[in-house]
Amino acid sequence: MNNNKNIGELDALLDKVRQTGAAKFTDEKKQIYADGISSVKNSGVLDSALKVGDKAHNFTLKNALNESVSLYDELKNGPVVLTWYRGGWCPYCNITLHALQEKLPEFKNEGATLLALTPELPDNSLSTSEKNNLEFAVLSDLKNTIGKEYGVIYTLTDDVATIYNAGFGLNNVNGDTSNELPLAATYVIDTNGIITYAFLDADYTVRAEPSEILAALQKLK
Repeated sequence: MNNNKNIGELDALLDKVRQTGAAKFTDEKKQIYADGISSVKNSGVLDSALKVGDKAHNFTLKNALNESVSLYDELKNGPVVLTWYRGGWCPYCNITLHALQEKLPEFKNEGATLLALTPELPDNSLSTSEKNNLEFAVLSDLKNTIGKEYGVIYTLTDDVATIYNAGFGLNNVNGDTSNELPLAATYVIDTNGIITYAFLDADYTVRAEPSEILAALQKLK
C-alpha cells in the first residue's frame, strides 16, 4: 500500500468503501479477509507476475459483444493499458472501472487503448460494462487462462471462497469451481509489446491510480 505517498483521487474513493466495510463487518470476517490478503502475499504471485521490461504475451479474447479483440492488433494502433478486475460483484472494481472511464479521453489523447480482463462469464461482464457505461473493451478471460500466462492469478483461501460463494455465487459467476481470481494488476504496454509500467498489489482494495497510468503513457513519447 502507498502509505508514504499522498493519497490519490481513486484511493480516496476506495478508502470510503474500506471504512464502510470495517464498520459493518464482524471481527471474524475482518480477520478472514486480512488472512486472505496475507495468503496472496505469501503465495508467490507477486514474484511470478510479469513486470516492467517483460514482453507481454499476445492473446485474443471476446469482448462483451462477443467480438474478438487481440492485444497485438491493438498495439499496432498505439500503447495498451491492460488491467484486470475481479468481477462486477466487487465494489472496489466498479469504482476503479468508473475512474478509468473518466480518464479514458486522456488515455486516448496519448494514443492508448484500454483493455479490462475479468474471469466472469460474458453475460456477467456485459452487465458490468453496461452498468458502468464503459466505453472500453471488457474481455472475458474464462478460467483465468490469460491471467495465468501473465502470472497474476491466485487461489482464494477456503474461508474467503465460502463467503463469496454464499454471498453472490462466485463459482456460478465465473463458470468454474477453481476459486481463483486475478490480482487487480495494471500494465502499460508499449507498441513493441514491452511492459513499461506495472502495478501489482496483494491487497485487492488497492488499485493503480489513473493519474499514474496517464503519466506512464506520457513517458512513452
